[in-house]
Amino acid sequence: MRQIEIAIVGGGPAGLAAALNASKLGAQVILIDRNDYLGGQLIKQTHRFFGSKQQRASERGIDIALELANEVMANEKIEVLTEATALGHYEDGVLLVEQAGKIMAIKPERFIVATGGAEKTLLFPNNDLPGVYGAGAVQTLVNVFGVKPGKRVLMVGAGNIGVIVSYQLLQAGVEVAAIIEGAPRIGAYWVHAAKVVRAGVPIYTRHTILRAEGEGEVKGAVIAQLDDNWQPIPGTEREIEADVICLSVGLTPLTELLWQAGCQMTFVPELGGNVPFRNEQLETSVPGLYVAGDVSGIEEASAAMMEGALAGINAAASLGYTSDTLTADRQNVLDQLAGLRSGPVGEKIRKGLAQCSL
Repeated sequence: MRQIEIAIVGGGPAGLAAALNASKLGAQVILIDRNDYLGGQLIKQTHRFFGSKQQRASERGIDIALELANEVMANEKIEVLTEATALGHYEDGVLLVEQAGKIMAIKPERFIVATGGAEKTLLFPNNDLPGVYGAGAVQTLVNVFGVKPGKRVLMVGAGNIGVIVSYQLLQAGVEVAAIIEGAPRIGAYWVHAAKVVRAGVPIYTRHTILRAEGEGEVKGAVIAQLDDNWQPIPGTEREIEADVICLSVGLTPLTELLWQAGCQMTFVPELGGNVPFRNEQLETSVPGLYVAGDVSGIEEASAAMMEGALAGINAAASLGYTSDTLTADRQNVLDQLAGLRSGPVGEKIRKGLAQCSL
């Protein structure tokens, strides 16, 4: 049985920030990730971030991932387990982890879950044809491995991810036939959408995909306009020639460990699905179990890093670690989160968080 002060599952932006901030206060940390690298979704993100300097404005996700990963690997208070899968968290507080075919039992005094989110999908005829991808898979192919998914893409979803991935595809030399969005307006920041519009990519709001076309692989798609009740309007169908259909229809929190640990959960559409109740310290209904990042509600990577920092600070502080700047550091993170969630853009997040506060 391994004894450790703080165990963190998830080596993405939230997990990395949690590990660095907890260790900064003096806590011993073990960081667990199922991939063979650290950084999570950041390694796919080649666009520049927005916000303040503390929120990594003007930096690219790939650069942030490398910087944070290097800091973690060089930190003597952080032990990193990559290619390691958290199998479960049990009533006695034991965390089972599999790595290289071996099972290890870890008993942390505090536990931070930063497992992120998973892509949602859509149901439509032929959605299992080769050539139908999630946006994350397309980002991995293009930005990580330098592989084009096809020649001509139909993007489904005009949120930030759908629009950003569309622009990255254009940069890679892939034609984007169109972006369709079921809502009456796009969800992406205009600064992102303007880039693809200037490149000549049409964005059709109040449209959906009816079916994929092709035998053995995608050859095209049929789309249609939606009415006020989100139903296809007869006679508005049109065929789009494409060999790739990219689905960017949102993420949902990866909460399996939280359910198993017995956390009080609730369904909050504004946050992407089932999320845990948590207090201002990001501690759940299970004492000593904290959450950070998309597992607690889908937001931007900047918010995930801030939540990770807050969870790391609070978990370490609950063990008795402190510093002369602890109170100021904690308040600074809270202020940064409040700024990210302010204004009309953050209204949905604020509404969602109000539904899962302890």
